[in-house]
Amino acid sequence: MSEEKQVVRRTLSGRVVSDKMEKTVTVLVERRVKHPLYGKVMVQSKKYHADVAKDVAAEGDLVEIEECAPISKTKAWRVTRVLEKAQG
Repeated sequence: MSEEKQVVRRTLSGRVVSDKMEKTVTVLVERRVKHPLYGKVMVQSKKYHADVAKDVAAEGDLVEIEECAPISKTKAWRVTRVLEKAQG
């Protein structure tokens, strides 16, 4: 029986905050989390380095990234598509 194993990869969406590196962009992902004791909704953010092909995403763009095998020491995500281009 040759069943194909379906790989489920995590996807996140965030804003490109830096595109100064070659083949890499820095993506800021924000998520809303409710405080466990006080109940206040807080915004937590984290930056990810993502692999990008040929200047597809520029600074200010909203992109979707997916997890992949490690490409370098800090890069284990890949830009899959640009959701929204930056204005201006």
